[in-house]
Amino acid sequence: MAQHAATNNGQFDWCAWVPNTPCTMRQAPPMDKNAVTMALIIDTLPDISQSCMLMVITWHLGRAQPDAIPVAQYMEQYFLEPLALQVIETFKQELKDIEEQIIKQNEGLELQPSDGQSQHKLDRGRAGQQKKVTKYKILTKGLQSSWMEYTVTVATGTSEYSGTNNYVYVTLVGEKGESERTVLDNPGLDLCRGAVDDYTVRSSAPLGRVLLVRLEKQKYWVEDNWFCSYVLVTPTGGGDTQTFPCYCWLVGDVKVEVREGTAKKLNEEILPQELAHRTAELQQRQKTYRWQAWAPGIPKCIDAKSEADLPPDDRFANEKRSDFEGSLHYALLELSLKKLAIRFGKSWDDLDDFKQIFWKLKSPIAEYTMKHWKEDWFFGYQFLNGSNPRMIRRCRMLPSNFPVSGDMVQAFLSPNTTLDKELKAGNIYLVDHRIMDSVPANVIRNIKQHIAAPLCLLYEHPDSGLIPIAIQLEQNPSRDMPIFLPSDPPLAWLLAKMWVRHAEFQVFQVLSHLLRTHLVAEVICVATLRQLPAVHPIYKLLTPHLKYTLEINCRARTQLISPDGIFKRVVSTGGDGLLVLTQKAYRILTYRSLQPRFDFLDRGVTELKDYFYRDHALLIWDAINNFVSRMVSLYYSSDSEVQQDTELQAWIKDIVDEGFVDRPEFGLANELKTKEELITLLSVVIFTTTAQHAATNNGQFDWCAWVPNTPCTMRQPPPTDKDAVTMGLIIDTLPDISQSCVQMAITWHLGRAQPDAIPLAQYVEKYFTEPEALQVIETFKQELKDIEEQIIKQNEGLELQYLYLCPSRIENSITI
Repeated sequence: MAQHAATNNGQFDWCAWVPNTPCTMRQAPPMDKNAVTMALIIDTLPDISQSCMLMVITWHLGRAQPDAIPVAQYMEQYFLEPLALQVIETFKQELKDIEEQIIKQNEGLELQPSDGQSQHKLDRGRAGQQKKVTKYKILTKGLQSSWMEYTVTVATGTSEYSGTNNYVYVTLVGEKGESERTVLDNPGLDLCRGAVDDYTVRSSAPLGRVLLVRLEKQKYWVEDNWFCSYVLVTPTGGGDTQTFPCYCWLVGDVKVEVREGTAKKLNEEILPQELAHRTAELQQRQKTYRWQAWAPGIPKCIDAKSEADLPPDDRFANEKRSDFEGSLHYALLELSLKKLAIRFGKSWDDLDDFKQIFWKLKSPIAEYTMKHWKEDWFFGYQFLNGSNPRMIRRCRMLPSNFPVSGDMVQAFLSPNTTLDKELKAGNIYLVDHRIMDSVPANVIRNIKQHIAAPLCLLYEHPDSGLIPIAIQLEQNPSRDMPIFLPSDPPLAWLLAKMWVRHAEFQVFQVLSHLLRTHLVAEVICVATLRQLPAVHPIYKLLTPHLKYTLEINCRARTQLISPDGIFKRVVSTGGDGLLVLTQKAYRILTYRSLQPRFDFLDRGVTELKDYFYRDHALLIWDAINNFVSRMVSLYYSSDSEVQQDTELQAWIKDIVDEGFVDRPEFGLANELKTKEELITLLSVVIFTTTAQHAATNNGQFDWCAWVPNTPCTMRQPPPTDKDAVTMGLIIDTLPDISQSCVQMAITWHLGRAQPDAIPLAQYVEKYFTEPEALQVIETFKQELKDIEEQIIKQNEGLELQYLYLCPSRIENSITI
């Protein structure tokens, strides 16, 4: 025991300072006394990894054991005889006397023998996870007074598991050379989640302007990824602080070089280091991000079989991933319980039976819908401010395949007017679902579903608002396909409106939501990652508006619209129909229609009353357009600068020739000739990924939760005899219990407010660092704040409020 204590307990004391007792020597013994230099000593001593391991193992073996039993303290009483116990007590007393003698002998000595309880420690733990906090720091390579020092501030991400217990090194790359490679290690906890740590980095000579920060991560025992938000570099002797935005994951043993935050176009680069970095970054990105045709006849997408194939920087943060998957499971579980409860009772017999699935998943508008969905004004209102507010257009002349006569609808018009007069006055509107014609219907559990391609004529009544006055359920009129009117038997008219709303579900999910926002945004996202380096001003502008788009689209392709996805299980266009519908929609998609001002003008709806979507969309569009115009003008002073930016031209060419392949009618040229063209395109991108997505996505639970209002499928064909429509037929036509429950679950899951949502213009990740750019962002925020106040004031006193385009409710990118 004594001999073991003498050799074991002090090993950390004498070995922790590695040069005193090195565990290995990496060079041969010196043969020439005069040839020994500090560099030779450093090269001979253990390297960083060996030194750290020596510290760990000697601390582990030499530390005082928390459960140690001192000599002669017999906790387990094997002797019972009094004489033996007396011998033990005598032994304890002798040892106590020896302890006092040793302590007295050591009084006044500066260096006392170890008591086995060194004050040094290797503490492990970072925000609930282990983190090394003491590493051996190598001997300096010369006189410290002659070295240039920099304070390097490193910010670790704030999401779960952003911190690391791996080795991280930093090297500053300047105009005149590089700093020493420095391990990032402070006493205590560092590089943990949300930490902002300061370190000193030395250089044997001034570096000049720092161009790059090189970060290296190496595994320490176990792999532990690290998310770096940004790095600040400040010369210790005074000078401006430089900011290096990073916002990326370091995974595995990896090296990442981060550019200083000032946005630069290619022709503004002068130094070969910057040009080389720019070229290498794009070459690597183009290997990582590749185009793929998921299906013919639709925009191309990222080459990834699932979200698991995406690079870490494009994946959901852990909190979002957990919430996304947890909320879906919660919704499906609740609806499963509802199905079970209902089946033990009864199936649908009446429309009121749908109330049985209104449990916790509710919203004020969903409940309002449940009460008012049968009313004609509410039916018309949804074309203006529902989840698909883009289908309605002014009708100056009735289509030839919609033979509505004036006599048919005279009773529903205002007194002293006619259908012809109202057509000429611009008060007649049409919603035409011809895109649904010939789309194959889904087969669910061996039962064929049904699809219609209705036309709906609406009249802007001076007293009643926008109301439907005629509905035809197929594109080709025939004796078997009557025109339904408000004067028809109530159940017949109600079922006709349900068929229109069923078509609305298909069109808004596939055309307005999936194609016009998600798939358009993905094209921009892939091209941006492939063609614009991180230092490019347009990359900095767009990146926050493309966050998470790749993962949510991958999940949509594998979970929602895949051959065995949710749409296949419950939606009438699921399976082959969905692809056919998307292809048809893509063939008529135009760049002009993505610009709201042109969209409203071309549809002839600039004067429609109570069209809140239009009014709010234009407010947001103008604010975005002003923001983009100011930002672009900071970096492009003329049209020629746009034309000469080869990276920008490669970007637009990739968008048009690869992303929107085989669509010359789309209307977007594969080159940018003017600043105005660039401003418009960027405005379209930001508007599409923010406001337009919010308008179509965020209200889907409100309008679809009451299933009869917007059914996802129809189980019987459209009626051909108005007088034969009964409640039994309606119930047999609407989604069954299972389909209704899934419709509620998925629209709640997709339409709910995201707990980690970043509102429009709240740029959490600071890609721009220039004061002028930051001021443009602040101006944009203030304009949006003013718009928010205007929208809220406009909605005061309204029973049915339209708040989807309040800036605070618009996400900064498509994340759901």
